[in-house]
Amino acid sequence: MTRRRTVLGAASLGIAGVAIGAVAGDMASDSPSVAAASTSDPVAFHGEHQAGIVTPAQDRLHFASFDVITKKRSDLVDLMKDWTNAARRMTAGRDAGQYGATGGPGEAPPDDTGEALGLPPAGLTLTIGFGGTLFRTADGVDRFGLADRRPAALADIPRLPGDALEAAISGGDICVQACSYDPQVAVHAIRNLARIGFGKVTIRWSQLGFGRTSSTSTTQATPRNLMGFKDGTRNLKAEDGKVLAEQLWVQPGDGAAWMTGGSYVVTRRIRMHIETWDRTSLDEQEQIIGRHKGNGAPLGKRAEFDEPDLAAKDMAEDAHVRLAHPDSHGGAQLLRRGYNFVDGSDGLGRLNAGLFFIAYQRDAHKQFVPVQRLLAQKDTLNEYIKHTSSGLFACPPGVRDDKDYWGSALFA
Repeated sequence: MTRRRTVLGAASLGIAGVAIGAVAGDMASDSPSVAAASTSDPVAFHGEHQAGIVTPAQDRLHFASFDVITKKRSDLVDLMKDWTNAARRMTAGRDAGQYGATGGPGEAPPDDTGEALGLPPAGLTLTIGFGGTLFRTADGVDRFGLADRRPAALADIPRLPGDALEAAISGGDICVQACSYDPQVAVHAIRNLARIGFGKVTIRWSQLGFGRTSSTSTTQATPRNLMGFKDGTRNLKAEDGKVLAEQLWVQPGDGAAWMTGGSYVVTRRIRMHIETWDRTSLDEQEQIIGRHKGNGAPLGKRAEFDEPDLAAKDMAEDAHVRLAHPDSHGGAQLLRRGYNFVDGSDGLGRLNAGLFFIAYQRDAHKQFVPVQRLLAQKDTLNEYIKHTSSGLFACPPGVRDDKDYWGSALFA
């Protein structure tokens, strides 16, 4: 097998809401996260759960949604096996294919595109999810005999107040989230999966992201979003143990058995009207968010991680912190790992910029939907943002070993 990145040397593959019903403690992992030792090293691909969820959030993102164009179930299964093999290699710092970018016959196209030659693994993780239309199309067609295996938790997200969703950049049959500390490594991964899938899938939409907007480990500092505020202070962390079983991982008895150990991801592209925000006074910005812009402390408190006093006079009734707090939603929490984006300008002198929101949870209809519905109804921040895309995908459990593949339990 060709090594694409000489810096890897002899490294090998590693092996690695609301409380919804009774908590199945046996699904909690003693090892909260398998992380790269440095930003150049690989992250283990195999494990009970997919990497890229509780993995400490990397700095770069390439997220892609695919539509399946083949009509054969066997083609889809073969693609999952081919993609899994390529993902194993790329996350370990190898070329996507057996011969690599330069090792194959000269008369044939290379089985790796080559732009990551010489680059380290850079903490690459690849996380796959299946959309509702894979099970049954919008027209009601069961293309692959999967309709009876669609989890109830994968029901479409209802339209929420203020949504301005664009169909062309929403939904999809399959999603792949590529996260890395090197943007070229993330782009290389999605590009090669798309190449391998030629004739079977096509990219529906994709999103590049930079500057993570959440920390998913206690070892990480809280980052800032494009509004300049610390984002994700109260995010679930890999070290949260039993809370992850309650809020993040699908448990036995939750529904479709093939999803046990998996999670559901919601994506939302949130355009920020940052020019308007930039003309808003500091005091008003802090009242809207409910935190001090400098150190991230809740209003009326001194430090970032102080518990917000939701009854305090300092905290406005419509402050984002108050409305998003778990106490406002029966304890519902999300594991967020979103990213900033800037996609050029809109032709009117305004940056097309904002937050690509990514949130994992045990059941989006009991966690994300009620949280977002309240925010959409009452949050003053809505004057400065617009939700333009939405997706919900079922992310199966991890790939156990070299013989396993993405979604194997679904297609069994």
